[in-house]
Amino acid sequence: MRRSLVVAALLSVPPLAAGCGAAKRPLAYEDVTAKVGGLEFTRITVDTAQSRKELREVLSRNNPGVRIRLPPIDFGSHETFLVAAGPRSSTGYALRVVRIYEHGGHVQVVIRERTPALGDPVRARVTYPFRLLVLPTHEPVHLKWLGRP
Repeated sequence: MRRSLVVAALLSVPPLAAGCGAAKRPLAYEDVTAKVGGLEFTRITVDTAQSRKELREVLSRNNPGVRIRLPPIDFGSHETFLVAAGPRSSTGYALRVVRIYEHGGHVQVVIRERTPALGDPVRARVTYPFRLLVLPTHEPVHLKWLGRP
């Protein structure tokens, strides 16, 4: 009995180790941020949607009273990934996609927030940086936000 338990445990180790060392494969994506217009997310928001209805719900919940324009998206083979920074104090802030890749059964989205330096030509007004991405997958999506705790 005890011997079969050890053998079963040893047999289950290689798949776990293989997932940890799996290659990171770049994943093509489409950034549709400009197509949905100037939405305002008043808090940090990270969400995925696997249907048009789910996407409309998350956008409407964060932008009450705003008419939501959705671009055509094939949700049969794609999902959306939304990341929003919340309110910022000037036009000098932006979110940039560093890279997106598949790794170990999930998708990793790497984002960096651009922050203005002293002397940058920015206007003082509240902005709401966000990115809405279309990913050709239905795997779990993890966010790595560089420069944020």
